[in-house]
Amino acid sequence: MSLKAFVNNKAKWDACCEELDILILEQHRRLEQSEVAIDLHRCQGSISTLRRLKYLRDKVNGTK
Repeated sequence: MSLKAFVNNKAKWDACCEELDILILEQHRRLEQSEVAIDLHRCQGSISTLRRLKYLRDKVNGTK
């Protein structure tokens, strides 16, 4: 399956976004519990990357 076909399949894309939301929540929990600066930066980087993946559909379809 191509990337364009994946992001335009509503059921699969919605399931992917739900999983990304779960992963973002997990990283937020880690961020709140972390006391080490390097862990804070890793969590912030992970959250940023996961959020960017949620915009993949727009990028593939050329809407953003």
